[in-house]
Amino acid sequence: MSNAIDSPNANEPAKGGLFNRFLATVEYLGNLLPHPITLFALFAVGVVLVSGVADWMGLSALDPRPEGAKGRDPDGVIEVVSLMTAEGLQKIVTGLVTNFTNFAPLGTVLVALLGVSIAEHSGLLSAAMRGMVMGASKRLVTFMIVLAAILSNTASELGYVVLIPLAAMIFHSLGRHPLAGLAAAFAGVSGGYSANLLLGTIDPLLAGITTPAARMIDPSYEVGPEANWYFMSISVFLIAILGTWVTEKIVEPRLGKYDERDASPDLPANTIEPLSALEKSGLRWAGVAVLAVCVLLSLTIIPADGILRHPQTGEISGSPFLKGIVVFIFVTFAIPGFVYGKVVGTMKNDKDVINAMSKSMSSMGMYIVLVFFAAQFVAFFSWTNLGTILAIKGAAMLQILNLTGPEVFVLFILMCAVVNLSLGSSSAQWAVTAPIFVPMLMLIGYAPETIQAAYRIGDSVTNLITPMMSYFGLILAVATKYKKDMGIGTLVATMLPYSMCFFVGWVLLFYVWVFGFGLPVGPNAPIYYQP
Repeated sequence: MSNAIDSPNANEPAKGGLFNRFLATVEYLGNLLPHPITLFALFAVGVVLVSGVADWMGLSALDPRPEGAKGRDPDGVIEVVSLMTAEGLQKIVTGLVTNFTNFAPLGTVLVALLGVSIAEHSGLLSAAMRGMVMGASKRLVTFMIVLAAILSNTASELGYVVLIPLAAMIFHSLGRHPLAGLAAAFAGVSGGYSANLLLGTIDPLLAGITTPAARMIDPSYEVGPEANWYFMSISVFLIAILGTWVTEKIVEPRLGKYDERDASPDLPANTIEPLSALEKSGLRWAGVAVLAVCVLLSLTIIPADGILRHPQTGEISGSPFLKGIVVFIFVTFAIPGFVYGKVVGTMKNDKDVINAMSKSMSSMGMYIVLVFFAAQFVAFFSWTNLGTILAIKGAAMLQILNLTGPEVFVLFILMCAVVNLSLGSSSAQWAVTAPIFVPMLMLIGYAPETIQAAYRIGDSVTNLITPMMSYFGLILAVATKYKKDMGIGTLVATMLPYSMCFFVGWVLLFYVWVFGFGLPVGPNAPIYYQP
């Protein structure tokens, strides 16, 4: 596998040129960054050191919250709390374990993943993706590939490992350029990373980071996993349409007719197994299980006296149903997954279910270590008041520059997209930026739910063009099977039109949805923050 940029030809970018020099610069700078775990450890140490210096300098800010507000400083002044003191050291030592165990994204992600793992290892998710793509007409195959890729995000790496190679094989079997199929699936899986019709593991993860950031301003604020559900659901169809258009109008014509001589010698035979009768039966019974689960859940929330409605108000807002949405993600995947496995024979008893969950948990070691250090950074940042002070001063600067209107979100989304080029992990990036930008934008009047939705756009659209994305190497490896001298430059150049188109289209949708029609980004999610 070559990491060099391919030699130019009629269908590829020139070896030199401004664009490829830019890519080389991004790759070089990204490689200078340490591992994200090391990065968070350094951030945590840095917060301790900075808090001591800031306290010595007397850094402070006037508390913008009205008198009597919960959490407001009695003197009306927020000062830096130094961790470079005896009290600070005591707080660090006694809080190290609870910082980790109380970090909201940890439990929610692991619980949701347990359910998804049953559906994945039973073969349900893979069969459903194959059924969607292979059952589509030739005219709709591109759209169905992009759509299936977006929906595969619910199951984390499924789209990268299964659907992207499958899409290349399908295009190849249809006489189309296999790299166009790979690009279409990659665009859906990675560029449409945050969009989905169902709540997935990313929703509670981000909400768990947004909540403590919002509580720097409002100690009682709660952001639920469903906070962006409406906007992300409608985004599925936007990304699917845009991804289809870019594939068929830009990428495929640019790639031209596929030359079989470009294939790697070890390219396997181009065969795609259709769904067997047993797999189709499994999907039908899994569908029945999904319907049964949905009916049972609806009985708890649709009636006015539903047991999962809010016990005092009777509303869905703030109800046990929404607060426990992660449990229902678990159930909605686990039960149909087991039913499918039972029908097709991949899961015969409880041991198979336990093994499936154990396999997924064993792959989460890196994430758990990352969370430990991220949790310390977030806790230290909150203890020192640095985030609150920076947010107040940043909001004041925006007001001075008269950047308090909706246009501020263009700059915010663009900033997130640029940061994502070198810090590819969604949770890692949001853990760093949320404590600053959530309070800052709240202080100029925007709700955390709206801010989080905007962040998710920036976090997604540049996944396609950064070698720092964890699966980028895997995608390149698949691509070299069809073009043996494929390089990073060619892959990034192929994906750049998707990134640009998704950025423009998604930002426009955000503005039309939120500020044009005034629609909430999720159930009971306000657009503006009212103290």
